[in-house]
Amino acid sequence: MNITHIEHIGIAVRNIEEQLPYYEQILGLKCYNIETVEDQKVKTAFFKVGETKIELLEPTSPDSTIAKFIETRGEGVHHIAYATNSVKDALKKAEDKGVQLIDKEPRKGAEGLNIAFLHPRSTGRVLTELCEHPEK
Repeated sequence: MNITHIEHIGIAVRNIEEQLPYYEQILGLKCYNIETVEDQKVKTAFFKVGETKIELLEPTSPDSTIAKFIETRGEGVHHIAYATNSVKDALKKAEDKGVQLIDKEPRKGAEGLNIAFLHPRSTGRVLTELCEHPEK
């Protein structure tokens, strides 16, 4: 798959604004980007920790996957995202090895990344996201 690093860790939260003081005042991180991804019905906030990012995910609709996650599991770690040089190639390799895909093709995610998800039934119960910077 040619995984280069952990791109980010996604954390589901009910309200980003309520969580910002912990990340900024306690951990000393700086939120550098807040954006809404309309088609995923989610608002995101990003913090850098070395080469890895923390992504807070707030649902913008009660029928979003993040809202459903929080409803059943509560707030907390939602997924781990790995950077790869080609999401399309990584999906093909994963599928060829029997991994169940959530996304058959890459799609646009937060920060303009090409993304795709692997089903947790095939990944040790950890929702796995593959990310690729579009300039690569």
